[in-house]
Amino acid sequence: MNKTQNKETNFRWIILSLLFLATTILYIDRSALGILAPDLQKSIGWSEQQYGIINSVFMISYAICFILMGRLIDVIGTRKGYLISIGIWSFAALGHALARTWIGFAVARFSLAVGQSGNFPSAIKAVAEWFPKKDRALAVGIFNGGSNMGTTLSPLIIPPLVLGFDNWRVGFLWTFPISLIWVFLWMKYFRRPEKSPNVSTLELQYINSDSTEIENAEKVRWKDILPHRGAWAIAVAKFMADPVWWFYLFWGAKFLNEKFGLNLKEIGLPFFTIYLVSWGLGIFLGWLSSKFMKMGFSLNQGRKFSLLACALFAVPVALVPHTANLWLAVGLIAVAAGGHCGWSANVYSLMSDIFPKKAVGSVAGFGGFAGALGGAIVAFSVGKILQNIGTDGYAIPFAIAGPIYLISLLIIHLLVPKIKSISI
Repeated sequence: MNKTQNKETNFRWIILSLLFLATTILYIDRSALGILAPDLQKSIGWSEQQYGIINSVFMISYAICFILMGRLIDVIGTRKGYLISIGIWSFAALGHALARTWIGFAVARFSLAVGQSGNFPSAIKAVAEWFPKKDRALAVGIFNGGSNMGTTLSPLIIPPLVLGFDNWRVGFLWTFPISLIWVFLWMKYFRRPEKSPNVSTLELQYINSDSTEIENAEKVRWKDILPHRGAWAIAVAKFMADPVWWFYLFWGAKFLNEKFGLNLKEIGLPFFTIYLVSWGLGIFLGWLSSKFMKMGFSLNQGRKFSLLACALFAVPVALVPHTANLWLAVGLIAVAAGGHCGWSANVYSLMSDIFPKKAVGSVAGFGGFAGALGGAIVAFSVGKILQNIGTDGYAIPFAIAGPIYLISLLIIHLLVPKIKSISI
């Protein structure tokens, strides 16, 4: 489409709001099980180890399908890929209401992971298409804030719904109409920016303002991606850090229940605090990276200094199991979760810093595979630890969660001493 408008538009922020909404829906659907787990464990009768297996099944499916979905999205495009993703996970969320045993929940989680594995490759690719590099960490920090919004809303909305209807199945059903609205908006508004009638010439110039990439129709192959050390640096960043977030999501409510006696009615405010604080901190740390580069820092310096700041926020979380004060524990988890959100924003931006747009979906899939694989290992391990040790076993995953980001950053720096774009 020929761009003839002279006025400046900002339609990229509308697209970003759709990415934010989809990620919010995703995390509501994903976190419902963790919120209801203490009560479901009593009514369904699963053990700690079986709950660990349920989460491991989700993570294994998520890992495998991340690779497949990332590749599919690069082949068929962001618009179609995202529709397939949210369609699958919306019906899978409904499937949780049919579960009667822990095996039924494992099957539902497997299906949920198939669909949700497409969210981040789609969203990261959309950001690469719609934002210049200098704004991508901020854009990713904003849409990734949907993970915080979803996990913030879940404990505020799901418990009252479940208690009001006296039926836990309601907790898995209520987001389906919202997903249908999102599908309509996505089909109506999403195009590549150069094909969107809502984007002016000035906005398109800004989107492409720091891009030297030349688009071509040649498809990216795995052998074009995997030899690059940047791909493995991203895999390390995801493999080591993502399991920490999964631990907060799957075991956060159970930890607060077992350590401080919080029930389904009382969990809302602590969880709201954790994810509201982490959302704001995650956006700030994403903005910080963009601010560094606008101040004259190189891409390499801006990203790595921001990753270091994120890693330092996570360190004190190791103290959580050793405090007897609920709100001190909540505060430490909130700050560490914020560090993780900023870390994710910068790592997702790193994908499009290094690789061309046509490869971003595949690279995001590869990184997501690594993160989910790490999550599967941790989910099984935490379940096993708690089964054998009891509540005191929480000290082990929290002790690992503190320094793991610093270790990961050191490995990233050794793999990629200088961040720079590559050609494929």
